[in-house]
Amino acid sequence: MQGYRDGVRKAFTVWIVALAAYFLAVFNRSSLAVAGLIAADRFHISASQLATFTMLQLLVYAGMQIPVGLLVDRWGPRSVILCGIVVGGLAQAGFAFADSYPLALIARIFVGIGDSLTFICLLRLTASWFPVRRIALMSTLNGSIGQLGAILAAVPMTWALAHVGWTKAYLISSLAAAVLFAVALLILHDAPVARTQRGASRPVRAVVRDLGASWRHPGTRLAFWVHFTTPFSSNAMAMLWGLPFFVKGEGQSDHVAGLLISLITLASILSGPFIGWLIGHEPWHRSTLALGIIGANVIMWTLVFAWPGQAPVAVLALLALIAGIGGPASMIGFDLGRTSNPPEKYASASGIINQGGFVASLVLILAVGWILDWRTPGGGNDYTEDAFRWAFSFQYLIWALGVSQIWRFRKLARQLMPRAATAPVPAAE
Repeated sequence: MQGYRDGVRKAFTVWIVALAAYFLAVFNRSSLAVAGLIAADRFHISASQLATFTMLQLLVYAGMQIPVGLLVDRWGPRSVILCGIVVGGLAQAGFAFADSYPLALIARIFVGIGDSLTFICLLRLTASWFPVRRIALMSTLNGSIGQLGAILAAVPMTWALAHVGWTKAYLISSLAAAVLFAVALLILHDAPVARTQRGASRPVRAVVRDLGASWRHPGTRLAFWVHFTTPFSSNAMAMLWGLPFFVKGEGQSDHVAGLLISLITLASILSGPFIGWLIGHEPWHRSTLALGIIGANVIMWTLVFAWPGQAPVAVLALLALIAGIGGPASMIGFDLGRTSNPPEKYASASGIINQGGFVASLVLILAVGWILDWRTPGGGNDYTEDAFRWAFSFQYLIWALGVSQIWRFRKLARQLMPRAATAPVPAAE
């Protein structure tokens, strides 16, 4: 009994340290959100140049997912997450001292690289340290608790920027990375049986062949499209377009719009554990749950668009809450990937899956900007309610593509793995 308790304690200790690394990565990722106006003045840049910071981070994060997955499979999550902490900390230090736009862009690129080196490692450590029946719940807790980093980036960074200035504010998170690195170096183990676990060195041709095999598996394809279709709406609003939509598209004040954006994150945090519990207890219905959440998003956006004039605050609040659930719903994709791939290939498969939501989010963010410019007479940023409805209607195209692929690959996955063969945990949806 004592040995079991020690094992549980060690598992949670490793998980908490790895989760702290992801928390710090999300904090670093989100720390610019409250410093936009200060950054514009510091680097003498326009709004479009400021938005480039967000675009670059998304591109880097999405582009790094498969390479990071391969690194984790080869060198183990402990080594890779330690590298992520170092890269993120140094990038924040570089951003603290950057005095020109090009240097600031380079620093934010490395913030994105450090961020990308973290999450897949956290998923792999979770799968290695916890029993199968708990993995789904712990994985969704990873996403939910990690999002607190985005919330905490707002208040402390706002205070720090106002009271200690730009350089010291960003150096604080860099110093936090140094402390966390020391702790992680001592605590993290790849698995209960070893501090580090290395995969075999393999030729590039074999790696490419295995990636192709993972992608061709219907369970991995299903996982990708679930991740593609569930989070993009909340990501686009939380990262860039939510505040303009609520203020200029729906006539709300800046204060109310800020509260609505906070509701998106709050819904993500609160719904995550429940979604994790559901997919752990009803694994055969994981894609059904994803389709239900996607359907709720479609219904809410349709209600807002169909409302005569601007929608009331209560309807917009419900939209924010439903959209926020899309974030933790994307974790269904990782659970599908876990049960569709052998453990030694889970990280690289997760890299494939994790690209989905970020590619869809980037497409929507860019599409909304282009359509707003197209529908705004005379240019400028005096966007109208009509322009926003046109812009956010682009979501229906992404939903249509994603849902059609989910429906297609869940049929193929179920044919490949009969329901009776999935107990206690299914290998496919």
